[in-house]
Amino acid sequence: MADTTLQLLSEHGCFGGVQRFYEHDSGAIGLPMRFSVFLPAQAVPGDARDKVPAIVYLAGLTCNEETFMIKAGAQRRAAELGIALIAPDTSPRGAGVPGETDSWDFGLAASFYLDATVSPWSQHYRMESYLTQELPALLAQTLPIDRERLGLSGHSMGGHGALTLALRHPGLFKSLSAFAPICAPTQCPWGQKAFAGYLGTDSALWCEHDASELMGRAAAAPFPDGILIDQGLADKFLEAQLHPHLFEHACAAVKQPLTLRRHAGYDHGYYFISTFINDHLDHHARILLRG
Repeated sequence: MADTTLQLLSEHGCFGGVQRFYEHDSGAIGLPMRFSVFLPAQAVPGDARDKVPAIVYLAGLTCNEETFMIKAGAQRRAAELGIALIAPDTSPRGAGVPGETDSWDFGLAASFYLDATVSPWSQHYRMESYLTQELPALLAQTLPIDRERLGLSGHSMGGHGALTLALRHPGLFKSLSAFAPICAPTQCPWGQKAFAGYLGTDSALWCEHDASELMGRAAAAPFPDGILIDQGLADKFLEAQLHPHLFEHACAAVKQPLTLRRHAGYDHGYYFISTFINDHLDHHARILLRG
């Protein structure tokens, strides 16, 4: 059984709640992992002790567990809603895999949130198992977070992770959204590079981690309450890497409700995310707080 001991690295008062940064020994990864958590006042000892719902946010390439909490400005609205925010790191740290720091879009901080099957990546790059098995159990055991009311969101590579993990693990996440996600990684350079490195040359295996492919196979709408995606039209990665229209078409084919908002003048960064983050929190709250 994995060690459930959390090491508190830092804690900061924030909008009546607390912003914390933790480290723990991960059984799935085989290395220490870090994540950040914002707990609203409803979940802070000394106030109400009921467990609160949480949104897990997966960050993009080159980011870590701090990026979202520092840049997105999400805590104010989360505090008002009484929802916790969780931001895991974007990859293992300290794996020592040769070449893992050679490029910014593969290896360190670029896990693509899957379980690698190709050696030497397969030993530690097991982010899917970590995020869908170990971390939810850890949160429920050690923090006042309701495992039955988890939402999932993410940005770019993390948007890919959010869409694919939610589709690959039905029922685990009750609500879903993304900012500028990589919607069809089998058809873009980022995804092709990552999948070849982590999964090998079997294209059938690649398709198991492609949100547009997965959605297109659905027998019915997997998220009947809807999926929210925001995409900036001034995003320099839109044409070559992101392909939201392919996910849009896949959703339409299976009658999956999708709100895909395209915004003129917005790029790929956190100015864009911070502009629309409250809409995403409200989207999740509508589902997670439903009586």
